[in-house]
Amino acid sequence: MTLIERLSLYIQLTRLHRPIGILLLLWPTLWGVWIAGEGHPAWLIVLIFTLGTALMRSAGCAINDYADRHIDKHVERTKERPLTSGKVSERETVWLAAGLAFAAFLLILPLNPLTWLLSFPAVSLAASYPFTKRFLVIPQAYLGIAFGFGIPMAFAAQLGDVPPVAWLLLLANVFWAIAYDTEYAMVDRDDDIHLGIQSSALFFGKYDVAAVMGCYAITLALLAVAGQMVGLGWIYDAGLLVAAGVALYHYTLIKDRSRKECFKAFLHNNWFGAAVFAGIALDYLVRTR
Repeated sequence: MTLIERLSLYIQLTRLHRPIGILLLLWPTLWGVWIAGEGHPAWLIVLIFTLGTALMRSAGCAINDYADRHIDKHVERTKERPLTSGKVSERETVWLAAGLAFAAFLLILPLNPLTWLLSFPAVSLAASYPFTKRFLVIPQAYLGIAFGFGIPMAFAAQLGDVPPVAWLLLLANVFWAIAYDTEYAMVDRDDDIHLGIQSSALFFGKYDVAAVMGCYAITLALLAVAGQMVGLGWIYDAGLLVAAGVALYHYTLIKDRSRKECFKAFLHNNWFGAAVFAGIALDYLVRTR
């Protein structure tokens, strides 16, 4: 196998060809970066957290495939993944994940000790999430913590402290993750039942659509409170209204529980996160002019 072919397999293993996961991880991190920096974050911190997000998401994908290596071969959508199909070995997968996580740690070395300290639970959350599907009835909540841990790290990096608003933003991200990953789980519901895997779509049952919309509503309410805590104004509120419109659009996609439309809603969550970030960034920008 040529080097180019091997790199192509690694790209597939880490899902770099499907950037939606990076974006869902990046948006809440940028919420934290911008609010902690009061609209003017240090650009070195922006760069570090953007690259770190991509590295940690890639590492998480590799660990996920390692954790699910005996399950993915029974699922039509995942049976041809590099590890499951035998094109990449288990040892390669573990070493690749470890190398990516180590590279992410090297990125934060220019930052302060509190950020270094918070990186350890961040890595632990990312590495352990794939295994929680075996015993947690709503593993998506754990995912929300793992995907949102860049928020307290961003505050630590810029302020040397993690104020209450950072934890409120993290909580908001937990409910957002439950919403969008339940949409994703609705796609795999039948496979999860067959394989005995836990998911929020199974836990919520016939109330899955209502639960998704409820989680969007809680997310927006928490974000509104966070905005009040840091003095964000009407432009931020307008961003939340746009995000609410995105959530309502998702209702039209998932209400009939079509697998194709549920997956479309999941992918579309990029715009929910982007709307919130745009509201934050523009509110600070207009205020400082």
